[in-house]
Amino acid sequence: MAAERIATVNRETGETKVILELAIDGKGRCQASTGIGMLDHLIDQIARHGLFDIGVEAKGDLEVGQHHTLEDVAICLGQAFSQALEERRGIVRMGHAVVPMDEALAMVAVDISGRGYASIEAPLEARDISGLDTDLIRHFLETFATAANLTLHARLLSGVNDHHKVEALFKALAKALDAATMIDERRGGEVPSTKGTI
Repeated sequence: MAAERIATVNRETGETKVILELAIDGKGRCQASTGIGMLDHLIDQIARHGLFDIGVEAKGDLEVGQHHTLEDVAICLGQAFSQALEERRGIVRMGHAVVPMDEALAMVAVDISGRGYASIEAPLEARDISGLDTDLIRHFLETFATAANLTLHARLLSGVNDHHKVEALFKALAKALDAATMIDERRGGEVPSTKGTI
């Protein structure tokens, strides 16, 4: 029986306190309480559509702004994926998804490569979506990719409504992560790299 791929990350700074739990082989359950409703919703999309179980509780200096809380949640989520995957043995490693949300269409591709990198093309028109500063969407994705030690390419291919565009992006991220973290039994537990390590 394969080991459970789970992680718990605690992060406490002068600005935030975050506790995040992740089970990669989950059922899509989410309990998110960050103080930012739209961020909770987007984390729920990752859990639900990637079939990950995610629990996160964050308390931050929201009176100053959303940046610190969102950034530290992204760091914790990325670190949790990295820790839960350990040596990356047997995983597919690369995954991609193209996801529509009404008129919006998003593409995300990931490579769990051990190298944190993000390329994001996601133009948004509004200054906020349901109270979330839209400038922070790119920052969340970049921070997550760096903390998870994975390569992330995200593109908005079309769309008019910013809420639809962002939700399509996060659903595509979920599906791409699900595909990349799956175990390929043909690998026999080997690390999917010619170097023998990721």
